[in-house]
This record gives sequence, C-alpha cells and structure tokens, in this order.
Amino acid sequence: MTGPVSEARRRDVIDALRRGTVPAAGLDLLAVGLDRFSDAMDDDIRTAARGGAAFHAVRGDYGSGKTFFARWLAERAKRAGLATSEIQISEAETPLHKLETVYRRLTERLTTSTHPPSALRAVIDSWLYTLEEEVLDAGEVDESDTAGLAAAVDGLMEQRLAAVARTTPAFAAAIRGYRQAQQAGDIATAEALIAWLGGQKSVAASARRAAGVRGDLDHFGALGFLQGLLSVLRDSGHPGLFVVLDEIETLQRVRGDVREKGLNALRQLLDEIDSGRFPGLFLIITGTPALFDGQQGVKRLPPLDQRLATDLATDPRFDSPRAVQLRLTGFDLDRLSELGRAVRELYAGAARHPDRVRETVDDTYLDELARALTGELGGKVGIAPRLYLRKLVQDVLDRVDEHADFDPRRHYALTLNAGEMTDVERNAARPGSAADVALDLP
Repeated sequence: MTGPVSEARRRDVIDALRRGTVPAAGLDLLAVGLDRFSDAMDDDIRTAARGGAAFHAVRGDYGSGKTFFARWLAERAKRAGLATSEIQISEAETPLHKLETVYRRLTERLTTSTHPPSALRAVIDSWLYTLEEEVLDAGEVDESDTAGLAAAVDGLMEQRLAAVARTTPAFAAAIRGYRQAQQAGDIATAEALIAWLGGQKSVAASARRAAGVRGDLDHFGALGFLQGLLSVLRDSGHPGLFVVLDEIETLQRVRGDVREKGLNALRQLLDEIDSGRFPGLFLIITGTPALFDGQQGVKRLPPLDQRLATDLATDPRFDSPRAVQLRLTGFDLDRLSELGRAVRELYAGAARHPDRVRETVDDTYLDELARALTGELGGKVGIAPRLYLRKLVQDVLDRVDEHADFDPRRHYALTLNAGEMTDVERNAARPGSAADVALDLP
C-alpha cells in the first residue's frame, strides 16, 4: 500500500472482508500479485479513453480472483474518468444471447466516479448541460433567449447523435423526447423515457408516443443503444466505458441451442468491437478454464474460439499481460500470507491498539493461520482467500484489538462451519469439515 488511506476507505474494505465479500472499492489496497498486469491494463484504459477499444478474456479456477481482478481494473478505469458496469451472466436473469437484457443490466449497474448505479440519468443530464454550455460559449445565442437556446441545443444534439441516428434513430429520438419533456415540466414522461433508454420494459405507451418511438428494445437495437451511450458518455466528460461480463461459464450449463446463441452473441460483440463500432469501450469477460478449453464452451463455435485463441502452453510466469486471454494462477501460501499482512496493516491503521495488533498477529501467526485453513480445505490454496480473510478480521484482529488479554495462539481454535462456506469450499473441505471443525494452531 502506498500513500495515505482514509478511515472511511479502510472501514469499507475491512467491513466487506468481515462479511466474506469482495469490497466494492479500495481493491488496490489488497491487490497482491497483480502488479504484472498494471502497465498493460493502464495502456488499454488509455486506448479506450482516446477513442479506441480493448478486450480481454480473464480465465481462472474458482478462487483465482477473477471477480477481484475485474473490480480492481474497474477502479483503475474509474480513476481515469471512464464509466463502469459489471454484469453477472446467468441463464435466468441475464442470458448472454439476449443482448437487450445485457444492455439493460449494463445501464442498471452503470456507475461513475461521482454517481452510483444507476448513473444513466445523471450522465444524460450532464451531457445535455454540456451541450447548453457549448452553445452559450459560442456566443451566438443569448442566455435570456430561451427559444433560441433550445433550438441551438437541439441542433447541436442532432449533430452529436448523427452517427447513432443513422443506425439507431430511436436512441436519438428518445433523448430528444426526454429533453422536451423536461422543458415542459412533464416529469412522468421524462422518467419513462430514461427507463426506455435504459432498455427497461413496460414503459408507458404515452411516453413512447411523445418521443416518436415504439416497442421495446430488441437484440440488434441493443448494440445501437450501446453505441449511443458511448457517444453520450464521451461528450459528458467520460471518455469511455469499462464493462465486465462476469461468469460467462454459466453458458456451459444451459440448453444446447441457448448455448449456441450465447456464444454467437459474444462473437458478434467482439466483431463489432474489432470493426470500430464502439469507440471507448473496454470489455472484459471472465470464465473458468473449462469455458475456454472444454467441449461445452467456446470450442463449440470455431469462429469465437479463433478470436480468443491464446498460447498458454508455456510456464505461467511468462504469460503476456497483453494477450487476449489473461491467466490468473490463483494463490499459493506465500501470496496468501502476503495478503494477510496487507490486511493486518490496513486494519492496524484504524485500530484502537495498532501496536498490539501488529505484535500479537505477527507474520508467523499469519503463516500458521494460512497453513491451517488451507489444510482444512484439502490443500487448495486457491479457494482459501475469502475464508482466510474473514477469519482473520472477524475472529482474530477484532478480538485482539478489543481484548488486551486475547492471544489467538492460546484462546482461538479455527472453526469451519458448513453454513459459512460456499458449495465449492464445502466440497474441498476434508471429511468431517462439513460440520463444525475446530483445530488448534501451533
């Protein structure tokens, strides 16, 4: 960790670890082993910010840190001014083959450095305000000339959306209708049109008629709406959009025809990125090795397999961070202990008794706790970080800070409870660990 860390930021990270979840922010404080990706990913972020596009497929087994990596990268993108969105692919709620649903989830989870999800309305309002400022700065219209200003802003808006309007006129029409509803004080229509721009269903027909649009967003229209959103983001001070499609491996568990449609939708999206249709888009997908290498994954669609092909036969130490596929190798005991030290220092920075925390929970104890926990999980270090950090914060650091006479070596027995473990963790646990298991540390 470098530089000062605010108490609020520390608390947010520690609270998330105590709950056993990935922190929503502050991931740079926990980014152990990701330095090798930093320069290449920052280059891709700059490429997107300049109007280019970037794409990577992140592969790794459960516990290798795919979600952490994606959110760590999203934080870096957000610091560079990009908007971000993380989408969990699932058969029931967000099937990949329905790009209109993927787009809707994208807008629901759209966030910027200043606005939480959904930031769609804030982005569009900022864009319209920017257009108005540009018109006034040009000096051709007086601020008191309401009608003239509105007409000039409408003209500039049409220019900026011209490229989008050629392929997706409904997007431009809906923004135009939204602006008119705002000016008329028709809040209900304005809100309905924002919802329609976000791909929401069941928008009032009266609102759609007011904007001259009809029907709901479909698969092909979603790509045009994404193009329009990128244009609006760019002009509202956000030079690009970082998008994560997480858990793509769920495609392997769906019906054959649905799987084929999902793979083809991904292939179509990558082709559109390569064609330059989405300037400013940085797309990341995540999946297990089986998704990329198994017969129920991308190999079922040779054109997609070719686009994702990466030679991973060499030692992972020599992987290129600029490759299409980025391989996450997960944790070993050394990295797990290093992560523990980072969390201890983060905790101590806001602890009531920082010296006691550092002295009692020393490096040797962190190593012992890591070995004990991974032993209970069948030696699978890769799936240990979540439980390790939760036990460290909730069971050890909190008690050391709150009780002067608490010694984790004498007073704490590591206990694994089936109720606090995920299915993968329970399956890895040694026989007997599905019930409560206590083991004494050395």
